[in-house]
Amino acid sequence: MPEIKRIGYIQMSPVLGDMESTIQKIDEIVSQGISADIIVLPELCNSGYNFINYEQAWKTSEEVEHSLFIQYLESVSKNNGLFIVSGFNERYRDVLYNSSILVSPQGYVGRYRKLHLFMNEKDFFMPGNEGLPVFDAGGLKIGMLICFDWIFPEVWRILALKGADIICHPSNLVLPGLAQKAVPIHALTNRIFIVTANRVGSEGNLTFTGMSTIADPGGNVLIQASDTGEETGIAEITPALARNKSVTPRNDIFRDRRPDVYDLLTMTKN
Repeated sequence: MPEIKRIGYIQMSPVLGDMESTIQKIDEIVSQGISADIIVLPELCNSGYNFINYEQAWKTSEEVEHSLFIQYLESVSKNNGLFIVSGFNERYRDVLYNSSILVSPQGYVGRYRKLHLFMNEKDFFMPGNEGLPVFDAGGLKIGMLICFDWIFPEVWRILALKGADIICHPSNLVLPGLAQKAVPIHALTNRIFIVTANRVGSEGNLTFTGMSTIADPGGNVLIQASDTGEETGIAEITPALARNKSVTPRNDIFRDRRPDVYDLLTMTKN
């Protein structure tokens, strides 16, 4: 029988500048029972998103090695036997990164730093500098992207070429419905599973759009959240589907590529 895994999202509203309240929210959701192998939380889950100024962004950041939020996620992961992906306001030396971290029942696994910064994020964060890593998660290959990365098809393809079965996509989406339309298409064109964990609620002048989404390699939406509610979604998947890149007996989305004519993709804009 093909292997079956359970993947999901927690759609919620992290509390800006109040990590303890955010942790309490996650605890309440987890206490209701989460039967999943991998769960994904929203972008910048440890801090909130719409900072008043750089001082607030800095004060709400943490170093990976000394993070109370990561320690909390490690305990949740260990106690529930699952992998967790979460957005993370990362302090590294004297700069900040909008990051995503992966935690296993054995502890911290690794991170991804957001490559494509959106709007005011450019006032607080440095662009990612560690590329597009892929991690092993209990026999699954996991890639991570964050929010506005959704609009760049290159990064989805690179992670798929690196062997990602699932791309976990913590988000704080504010453009209504756009990423939620694109995510199933990225899943289809790369024949992968995608979990977009968006947030809900408002911070200052921003309202977040919810509709967290799990899509499969056929471009099907397996489950999608409401646009306003704090809720959890879990879907059963067959990882083997993401490892079959054939679309006909004579066509394979990787073998039929023509990199010899794709050089424009790597040219720097003038």
